Parts: sequence; structure tokens; C-alpha cells
Amino acid sequence: MTQVAMLDDVAAERYSLADQLEDLTDEEWAAPSLCAGWTVHDVVAHLTTSTRTSVPRFVRAVLRARGDVDRAFADEARERAARFGPDELVGQLREMARVDRRLRLAGPLDPLNDLLVHGQDAMVPLGRERPVPVARAEPCLSHTWAAPFVGAAKRFAGLRLVATDCAWSEGEGPEVRGPSSGLLLALNGRAAGLDRLEGEGLDEARRRFG
Repeated sequence: MTQVAMLDDVAAERYSLADQLEDLTDEEWAAPSLCAGWTVHDVVAHLTTSTRTSVPRFVRAVLRARGDVDRAFADEARERAARFGPDELVGQLREMARVDRRLRLAGPLDPLNDLLVHGQDAMVPLGRERPVPVARAEPCLSHTWAAPFVGAAKRFAGLRLVATDCAWSEGEGPEVRGPSSGLLLALNGRAAGLDRLEGEGLDEARRRFG
């Protein structure tokens, strides 16, 4: 069994993102991403850690961040962004494209989910289209909904989420519907994903994002 689920799709996402990143200007690399406080450069640096971070190294990073996992990820991303330039990170994405390795504390679908979400984190604020294949997004929707540390099921409690381009749905209540790409962003905590959605529950979903 592979450590990374849907490894062929993970590799395809890494290669296509690397190709797209080659077209960015220096100003775009330095631009804010959808991740609060992260530049596009930081996001790409984070994506290169997927096959490189061990459990002991991650635990040390969390301890340095005083138990804050999000801060630990952010610190590591910024350290790599300061260490490696855009061309180097693009090269690393290609080199790791088919590497069957992940942080043991992460789930098998986490690498694919991260690529689909962070690819949009980088490209959406730049006004660049980043296609999200439905066949890749659908399993990540179920994965993210069930992931306890993401909190998607709690955030959207009392609402029914329905994908309009695949058979995925979860929850009960007023409906929020739209393409899997928007739902995946929203489930992963990106309010920008709501811009692609509609339905009687959308106003309540927006309220929950503040």
C-alpha cells in the first residue's frame, strides 16, 4: 500500500502547479495568499515540506510554537521561503512529484488535499485560474469533512452542503451548494470558497466566517 493516496493524481498536481508557478513575476511571489499572513512564496515553500518533515522534527516545531500547530506550519514555511528562492522551490516540487512519503501524523489524502487547496490559495488572489479536477476534489471533500483537526463539520453544523458537480453532500439544514472546488476551499477554512456557492444557507455560512 502507498503512504500517499492517489499518488498519480498528487504527482500530476505537483507537476502542473510547478508549470504554473514558472510564469509568476517576483511581485506575484511576494503577494498575499488566501492563507492569512502567508505570501505565495510561503505557500509554495510549505508544499515542499510534505515529503521532508519527520515526526520528531514536527514535534520540535510544535514545541517551539508553544503547542500551536498552525504557527508551527507557518514558521516552517517562512523559514523555507527565506532559504529557497522561487526557482529552487519549483524544482523541488518536480523532484518530489512521485515521492511516496508523508508526515506520519497526516492522513493518506492530506497531500492531495493540501495541493488542491494551497494551489488555489496561491493563484486565486493573483487572478489566475487554477483548475480543480472533480475526481480529485470529491474524495478530499469527504476526507476534510471527517478530519477532526480541520473542524469543517463543526463549522457547518446545521447546514447541508451539496456539490453540484459530483455526488457529494453532507449535513442537514438550509442548503449551501456549488462546485466541489468552492466547497473544498470553504471546508478547509477559506471564506473565498463561499464566493462560488449559493443557496438559502449561504448567508449563515458567511456569518460563521465572520
